[in-house]
Amino acid sequence: MSSTAHTPGPAIHAEGLVKHFGEVQALQGVSFEVLTGTVLGLLGPNGAGKTTAVRILTTILQPDAGRAVVAGFDVVQSPQSVRRSIGLAGQYAAIDENLTGRENLLLVGRLSHLSKATAGTRAVELLDQFHLTDAGGRPARTYSGGMRRRLDLAAALVTHPPVLLLDEPTTGLDPASRQELWDVIGGLVADGTTVLLTTQYLEEADRLADQIVVIDNGLVAAQGTAAQLKARLGTTAMALQFDDAIQATAAIAVLADLNPAHPATDTTTVVLPLFGGAGTVRDVLNRLAEANITVGRLDLHEPTLDDVFLSLTGATP
Repeated sequence: MSSTAHTPGPAIHAEGLVKHFGEVQALQGVSFEVLTGTVLGLLGPNGAGKTTAVRILTTILQPDAGRAVVAGFDVVQSPQSVRRSIGLAGQYAAIDENLTGRENLLLVGRLSHLSKATAGTRAVELLDQFHLTDAGGRPARTYSGGMRRRLDLAAALVTHPPVLLLDEPTTGLDPASRQELWDVIGGLVADGTTVLLTTQYLEEADRLADQIVVIDNGLVAAQGTAAQLKARLGTTAMALQFDDAIQATAAIAVLADLNPAHPATDTTTVVLPLFGGAGTVRDVLNRLAEANITVGRLDLHEPTLDDVFLSLTGATP
């Protein structure tokens, strides 16, 4: 593909991506698309292949098979054009702690071949956009975790990239700092930026993502909107709390044909999709009573992305 002309279509197109590390199959034919100006949430347990996919899309790794196009450029054929079209922020802030916030942004601008004047102007704009103006003259090592993450995201945006890839950007942040970063990401998307977001926070995907792709063991387990994925579990789910893990495990065996999830938030809770409504509740309680299994507590709730994730992967994110 030419590096001088873009082709119409999605901002990111991944088709049959395969990547092996020795005998480890990190990706086994992963395909998805991200439409321009939208957010795709890439979910999966640790080791599922999320970060490997991001590294291929950012040209850090080459796929063993398959194809990926970012901003109209093939990641293998036109890696430099891809890199000029993207911003990347990872799990850990990639900033120089000995430089000030402003100096960090100036450095990124100069390394990106912006003129000194343009880099300076852009640094001022980004410090203001990310509410870091007052801290712009301080060394980054004096910043809080949330401030460092905002500075890292600002650095990824110095060149106005049309595509932004965020690899678990809010990991380790407190709830207030996470909310601030969500607001910033929402503003970027409103201005037309395309975002691919890997996250371990289901609430984050529910809040930000227009589409969600769940990866498990290097394969796409499901994809769709948050509402579509939740709908797969029915309208309601039942959470059964038991006194100990032994009874919870026994309950799973007794209810096996009703598709119970493995213990959810802890080893004593079992979540069961309710496809049959109240009739299913009666059936479940009757079966458990006949097996002399005592239910400590029963809660009914609407499906969440946590439930979807658990049902698809059998793991917590």
